[in-house]
Amino acid sequence: MTIAGTHDATLIVLSILIAMAASYTALDLASRLRASTGWARLAWLATAALAMGGGIWAMHFVAMLAFSMPGMEVGYDPWLTLLSLALAIGATGLSFLVIGRPAPGPVLLIGGGLVMGLGIAAMHYTGMAAMKMPADLRYGPFWVAVSVLIAIGASIVALWLTSRTSRTVLRLLAAVVMGFAIAGMHYAGMQGAVFTLQPGMDGAHGWTSLNQLTIALAVSAATFLILFLALVAAMFDRRFASLSEREALAIRRSGERFRALYQQTPLPLHALDSAGRIEDVTEAWMELTGYRREEVVGRPLVNFLTEESARRKLREDWPALLRQGEVRGLEYRVVTRTGEFRDVMASARLLQDPDGGIRVLGGLTDVTERKRAEEALRQSQKIEAIGQLTGGVAHDFNNLLAVVMGNLELLRKRLPPGDAKAASLVENALQGARRGAGLTQRLLAFARKQDLRPSAVEVAELVRGMAELLQRSLGPMVRVETRFAPGLPRAMVDANQLELALLNLAVNARDAMPGGGTLRISAEERAVLPGAEEGEGLRPGRYLLLSVADTGTGMDAATLARATEPFFTTKGVGKGTGLGLPMVQGLAAQSGGRMALRSSPGEGTTVELWLPAAAAGAGEEAAEAGAAPLPPGTAPRVILVVDDDPLVLANTAAMLEDSGHTVLQAASGGEALASLGAGLRVDLLVTDQAMPGMTGTQLAEAVRARMPGLPILLVTGYADLPEGAGEGVSRLNKPFTQAALAAAVAVATDGPPALSLSEAQGADGGSPGG
Repeated sequence: MTIAGTHDATLIVLSILIAMAASYTALDLASRLRASTGWARLAWLATAALAMGGGIWAMHFVAMLAFSMPGMEVGYDPWLTLLSLALAIGATGLSFLVIGRPAPGPVLLIGGGLVMGLGIAAMHYTGMAAMKMPADLRYGPFWVAVSVLIAIGASIVALWLTSRTSRTVLRLLAAVVMGFAIAGMHYAGMQGAVFTLQPGMDGAHGWTSLNQLTIALAVSAATFLILFLALVAAMFDRRFASLSEREALAIRRSGERFRALYQQTPLPLHALDSAGRIEDVTEAWMELTGYRREEVVGRPLVNFLTEESARRKLREDWPALLRQGEVRGLEYRVVTRTGEFRDVMASARLLQDPDGGIRVLGGLTDVTERKRAEEALRQSQKIEAIGQLTGGVAHDFNNLLAVVMGNLELLRKRLPPGDAKAASLVENALQGARRGAGLTQRLLAFARKQDLRPSAVEVAELVRGMAELLQRSLGPMVRVETRFAPGLPRAMVDANQLELALLNLAVNARDAMPGGGTLRISAEERAVLPGAEEGEGLRPGRYLLLSVADTGTGMDAATLARATEPFFTTKGVGKGTGLGLPMVQGLAAQSGGRMALRSSPGEGTTVELWLPAAAAGAGEEAAEAGAAPLPPGTAPRVILVVDDDPLVLANTAAMLEDSGHTVLQAASGGEALASLGAGLRVDLLVTDQAMPGMTGTQLAEAVRARMPGLPILLVTGYADLPEGAGEGVSRLNKPFTQAALAAAVAVATDGPPALSLSEAQGADGGSPGG
């Protein structure tokens, strides 16, 4: 006999509420599942499966308790009941695991829905099988199919909502839909259940001692409590996650701000890991090296140093940093992206991470310009020292040449007539002495101590006047071209020294063009403005730029850097003194200008001389000043000669005596003053400049104070006398010939002779010493 059952309306509503609560809880817990990783993710997976599967099972169990048949007691097999619970939880957990990947696709959603739907259906019919009653149970196929389809469809929707729904309102709406769908699945299955009473059965035994309502309320209360606790746990986890996220966001923003400040700091800084690899660099670091950040991050710092610097860093500085924790003042050479070398000073500090690791914060200071300035200063000091030495040697050599030339001239006068061989030997010796005098002039030019007589020079006329000499010196294989702009100003320069400089440059050009070529001499006017880069080292004003360019072999960078060093030559032993360019440089500098060199291999060499332009009318005044003729003759004079070098003193005295003058000698300025202070009367004082104790200019100043009218002739090889020294004093350059000495005496004593020595002694009534 078929039995029709009834349902308790209260328990039906309660079962639907359980389904809704389970759906909402599962949806909420699923959001924690997506936001977690590792063990926390597995824990939330288990919780969501328990909430969804257990909630659906509880709804099913309460709905079963809501069903009753008149006069029949129904019990439940505990093992089958637990199996139905396990099926629900397992199928739900497996489905959540399948769709647990970020943004699951339709295939995963459908697959997970099939697993969950079939699991729920299996849970329902296993729970039905757990019923113990005196009746047979069978199912209508249609309603079974409907219930399974509802279970699968509800599961697919549930999983889709789990992966999509995040807002609370939508989650509540989804929970209501899911609750009715799951309840609909159950009651559709119950609609297809047919109970047939078994004859001779006396009723079922099991849990029938408990009231069905009581059991349903107990299961419902336990289910709601579990779901509530799960929601509370999810709420607290969400709260903690939100706080952690805000803290992480703050830390991230703080880190980003620090990184931005670090990267934009005006200092070239870098951060290294424990292996010395670059983790980060500042903008200034990249500007210094020329690299982009992606080109350096992850690479060892030593990759950007020269081999020597990298070796020293790895062998010495890195171990010292690990021992001491900090290093400073390390000198390295950095290789930039363009291959340029930059000198830097490096410092580094060791930092400990909270996890025990180490990092290095380091910085670089670009000292390239300072290094270059120091090198330039050392080079300047070296050149200055060489110049001082050269000037001193040239001065002493001048004294020796003066003695040699003077004595040779006197010897030539005393040779027996007709002794041609002896005369030739003396003349050869004089020629050698004159060549030595030329060499000393070059030495003094390099030392910037030669005596210059600048005047307003028409450079174009000077070069044209040298054309024959230049062509003869250069030979037929070299063609000379001249290019002079019209209206050029005169240059203030010593004309003789400029001729010598041009001749030196021409000979250098010839040697650089062994197969022939072209020598181009040109000039143009240039104005140097204050702060102009082109006129570096020059005072603002007008200049004549004289250029001498050849088409020779040129010089490489190393040779060009040393070209103006004294005694440096590439011409081989015996073929050059190495003083040509230094002499030209000294002439330009002493004239108030400068020399510039440009050269490269295979493209020839250009020498530029910047010479100050003469003021208007300076040429005429100079011509008039130099037109005064020497006196046609000079009467015998009484001359006091002062020199600390006995050989020079004796030589000068001998040449003057040979010219008919009466000569008195003093070995120092003090001795000369003592003689003059004792009443000695002379027509002329001839004194050397460079003397210990009292220089020639100091002696001249003291004599002028006591004897204002006494003519003074200052003999010197130097040009850099103290400012104001030698005013009103005639000068004679060393080395000098007897003719030059006689002419200088004539100019200095342009006036009536004084008393002779004997007359002076008689008038004074005593000897010179008394």
